[in-house]
Amino acid sequence: MTNWPSELTSSNDAETVAEVAALSDAEAERRYYHWPDWAYEQQREPEGDWTTWLFMGGRGCGKTRTGAEWVRSLAARGVSPIALVGETMSEALAIMVRGESGLFRVCTDEERPILRRHQLIWPNGVEATLLSASDPDRFRGPQFAAAWCDEVAKWPNAEAAWDMLQFSLRLGDRPRQLATTTPRAIPLLRRLIADPHTVVRRMKTEDNKAHLAPDFMTTVVARYQGSVLGRQELDGEMIEDLPDALWQRSMFRRFAGGAMERIVVAVDPPVTGTARSDACGIIVAGRMGEGVVVLEDRTLRPAAPLAWARRAVAAFHAHEADAIVVEVNQGGDLVQSVIAQVDGNVPVRQVRASRGKWLRAEPVAALYGRGLVSHAEGLQALEDEMCAFGADGKADGHSPDRVDALVWAVTELVLNDGRPRVRGL
Repeated sequence: MTNWPSELTSSNDAETVAEVAALSDAEAERRYYHWPDWAYEQQREPEGDWTTWLFMGGRGCGKTRTGAEWVRSLAARGVSPIALVGETMSEALAIMVRGESGLFRVCTDEERPILRRHQLIWPNGVEATLLSASDPDRFRGPQFAAAWCDEVAKWPNAEAAWDMLQFSLRLGDRPRQLATTTPRAIPLLRRLIADPHTVVRRMKTEDNKAHLAPDFMTTVVARYQGSVLGRQELDGEMIEDLPDALWQRSMFRRFAGGAMERIVVAVDPPVTGTARSDACGIIVAGRMGEGVVVLEDRTLRPAAPLAWARRAVAAFHAHEADAIVVEVNQGGDLVQSVIAQVDGNVPVRQVRASRGKWLRAEPVAALYGRGLVSHAEGLQALEDEMCAFGADGKADGHSPDRVDALVWAVTELVLNDGRPRVRGL
């Protein structure tokens, strides 16, 4: 007899391992692929009149399985064509199709679709197309009757990608879409939650513990349970702001246009340039009157020295900046020499940190509070890191490389005397 997984029990634990072991292969297989026996109530397709089903949950709560099973049910009902949208094409393929809970794993041999380049074809003729949210222009040509969108809170330019997808959902009697994601406080999620045509379902990691490794529950979950990061990543809560954060989202003002008096590119280089090192924070900002405009975030990971130097120099020329401001605590003169290898004519302003990250950031945050700093569009990653920046000098447990570079830029433009003090020319 086939050794079926010991966790082959329904979501209400009605069957014991012994009962599963007593099943014939045919019955065990039927149970294994019969989603209604496994699904929790939150994972079942909602009833009623809705356009978007937003499923937000913690890590390991079953978001991918929910999406794959919904698409499987659509295929069984003949709903076609279907859009499968991931953050990137590789993630759509690796997670939504081939992943541990992806479409290939939830379908029986008889119903499993075949993959032809970026298209899935089921035995009954239903088709699905893999799409990348990072390339929303690809949504312009095709049209669909349904869509599964995975990890929408991670999508770059999420609103633009989502809007383009809506134009392609125009087939069938009732085009619908499922968005599965661990939540983050981004405009798209706020918009979907407020939409009366959206049905919101939530699950915690704890809710699905019967199907997770015990070590994960006792180590990772126990460590972060109750923390702000844990509430977001484990409980599936959308955390708007840290209660003691220097920055709140209400402090971000949009740049309305105007000429810059001076522009700098600020760089916070990592200690090393390996794939596991911190990112290299690269922020472009300009002074306008009494305030500052943050123009671009060119942060890079992985950040080999020549790679970040080339990017910083490219930003310098693209924005016609006055100088590159670079922290040299870790690299000293080596940091400047790397930039010189790319372009020896670029003015470099070396800065050294003598205080902790939080203390350096406080006066910059005060400028935001006074409405003296505005942001150009497309700075979501920077804004997320700013709102997650805590008194421990970290953002979500990681080095706040974007924040560090931002602080150096604003400090140079406003908090210093504003004169271009260039060193090492």
